[in-house]
Amino acid sequence: MGTLWQDMRYGMRMLLKQPGFALVALITLSLGIGANTAIFSVVNGVLLRPLPYPEPERLVLLNEYATNFGEMSISYPNFADWRAQNRVFDRVGVYNRESYTLTGLGEAERLRTAQMSADIFEALRARAALGRTYTNDEDKPGASPVVVLSHGLWQRRFGGDPQIIGRTLTLNERSYTVIGVMPQGFQFPTRVEMWVPVGPLSDSESWKSRGNHPGLAAVARLKPGVTLEQARADMNLVTAALEKQYPGPNTGHSATIIPLQEIFVRDIRRALYVLLGAVGFVLLIACANVASLMLARSASRQKEIAVRAALGAGRWRIVRQLLTESVLLSVVGGVLGLLIAQWGVSAILAISPEGAIPRAAEIHLDKSVLIFTAAVSLLTGILFGLAPALQASRPDVQGTLKETARTATGRRHWLRSGMVVAEIALTLVLLVGAGLMIRSFLRLQQVNPGFAADNVLSFALALPEKKYPDTELDRRISFFTQLKEKMQSLPGVQSVGLSSGLPLGQNGWQWSFTIVGQPVPPPEQMPSLEACVVDDSYFATMRIPLLKGRWFNEQDNRSHLRPEDLKGKSPVAQFVAGLRSVIIDEEFARRHWPNEDPVGRQVRMGRDKDDPVLTVVGVVGRVKMEGLRNNSDRVQAYFPFRQFPFSGMIFTVRTQLQPEQLIASVRQQVQAVDPSQPIYDVRTLEEIRAESVGPERLQLTLLGVFAGVALLLALVGIYGVISWSVTERTHEIGVRVALGAQTADVLSLVIGQGMKLVGAGVGLGLAGAVLLTRLMATLLFEVSATDPLTYLIIAVLLISVALVACLIPARRAARVDPVIALRYE
Repeated sequence: MGTLWQDMRYGMRMLLKQPGFALVALITLSLGIGANTAIFSVVNGVLLRPLPYPEPERLVLLNEYATNFGEMSISYPNFADWRAQNRVFDRVGVYNRESYTLTGLGEAERLRTAQMSADIFEALRARAALGRTYTNDEDKPGASPVVVLSHGLWQRRFGGDPQIIGRTLTLNERSYTVIGVMPQGFQFPTRVEMWVPVGPLSDSESWKSRGNHPGLAAVARLKPGVTLEQARADMNLVTAALEKQYPGPNTGHSATIIPLQEIFVRDIRRALYVLLGAVGFVLLIACANVASLMLARSASRQKEIAVRAALGAGRWRIVRQLLTESVLLSVVGGVLGLLIAQWGVSAILAISPEGAIPRAAEIHLDKSVLIFTAAVSLLTGILFGLAPALQASRPDVQGTLKETARTATGRRHWLRSGMVVAEIALTLVLLVGAGLMIRSFLRLQQVNPGFAADNVLSFALALPEKKYPDTELDRRISFFTQLKEKMQSLPGVQSVGLSSGLPLGQNGWQWSFTIVGQPVPPPEQMPSLEACVVDDSYFATMRIPLLKGRWFNEQDNRSHLRPEDLKGKSPVAQFVAGLRSVIIDEEFARRHWPNEDPVGRQVRMGRDKDDPVLTVVGVVGRVKMEGLRNNSDRVQAYFPFRQFPFSGMIFTVRTQLQPEQLIASVRQQVQAVDPSQPIYDVRTLEEIRAESVGPERLQLTLLGVFAGVALLLALVGIYGVISWSVTERTHEIGVRVALGAQTADVLSLVIGQGMKLVGAGVGLGLAGAVLLTRLMATLLFEVSATDPLTYLIIAVLLISVALVACLIPARRAARVDPVIALRYE
């Protein structure tokens, strides 16, 4: 231990004697270690750290699966049977996402809300920080309305008032009693601000239907000792029995079960591992750079090392001393890297769109990250220090002490050259990856979404069922029509549209249908469509082209309904009965009426004779409903708002002004019609489009930054090797110049040496890129992982930049004075 402490003190003195070398090495190492620590913090928080619940490995998420729909939400009657008949779950409950309007406390506000079973709190083993969560007795029809607040909402809206328990809040025009506040950091599902029981909703006519799937997913805790495979087998038995018992709505239906943690990470796992590999490459390049510096430094310490050897120091004693210095450097670099990582994590979270990184609140520098940084620092010190230490530990003692070993350092040349080749190869792999991401992102940006996003403001508005019920649909129509007229009167407004959803992931729901006059397929093979309710000016506002037929107009209303058409029907059936017209997209027409005019054809919304029959009045262009990179298999259909007036609608306002300038005026117009109705999700369509490619932009940004750092380090490495070589060969160059060598000859000699290294690195890098970029194939859009154009551009770019790095020391070599050079030792 005493010897180690002696080595550390001596190593510290040696580093302080060469502050320039130490500074450059520390900057290089801290960048490499800091980048690795930052990305590992994200990987640890998202992928590696267990969910923040007791025994999280027993938590699973369930959805319903249909052969004609794929994975979808659960109908409440099916959930009730799953809960009663399963033998594998300790607790199981359902939830969905909604939003509720809070009124009576100043300005009305729309709050993100989870309608959730009491059993989910029990499954998660979640307890309130203040008060309590609701019970199963409160989670059933007829129970008094209660609400549990998030810690953030409690602080933001109620100032952390400890007397909040028992207070009554008005939500969607109903009184709810606050019974609890959840702990800070509790988020399930993510980004909600309060929780209300879902059970009371099950008493409504629509929720009693097994064919209705109101956005519900289930969370369950497996019984002790039950495996995932056993749970799947048990649920297969349950769903098979329900299919026999209810063959209509449940034909072809089953259940999907996956670990709860998988829900958060399945869409981002590959991207994070690619980024972790990228920063690993950056660290390797940093190690190669510092190793080159160590080799150059050991050349200046030949005499010191030779003296140590002459005085009896063994080879491994010398290696240990030099490795101690390397580890000291890397440890200090690791400490600085932690500071860079802290800043890097904050920067990553700041530039990440909402929802782009799951579990973002759990990303921080914890004990696992500190252990990772310590291990990386130690291994890095050994990695970049071992080869130079082994090389320097075999000095030519006699020649060095006589100061005649001019070429003794020549043995280091192949090692430094090999490191440069490796740097170039690793850098090229990173640059190719970044280049592929750039091309992919550009392709994604060029995708036509089917609408014009410029100068359009959107906002949502949801009318409470109690104030605007399904039995008084004319009130809804009147409200939205009056508000639309006020919006159209605002200065600069060109047109205003209404819709129940928006493209690029903001859309509505799916619906099974059949074609009138064509054979009716079996229930499990029925086609489905993506449905959206729109008014007569929506398409013009969005600039979705009309290909055939007409838009909706004021005649597409509910006036065709007779009292006998509604007699004996439930409110839901009365609501649906108003449908008579439909506009379809071009893909719908191509699939079901190829080479025919679809206008005037009829579509039945279901397969039973009582299901509404709609007449096609128009065909419009296809839009990207689910996202720019997703091509949905479903066709698209639009229903007229006056026939199917939803309580929640989205306004789209096309303007000649900057859309943001309208926000204040829009709020004023809404308040003038009904002061208790807040607007929410206020965004421009350009923001929605940007958000739809947010994850891709984040991945591109990070990979591009790492590739840029790698390129900078590689260029420093090339410059260092060529510059060191020029210094070593000053005598030789002087002789060549004295014997008649021209400037071009010297430039060719030096540049040629550097470009040989670059050529070897590019060759290895291209081979490595072909193998490694296949791992990121799923992240690319309409670009092959072996795209030859990208490889060619990156190779030419790297060679060109490396040529500049070689040219600087080459020009210095060309200006060598032969008289001085011949005296150079």
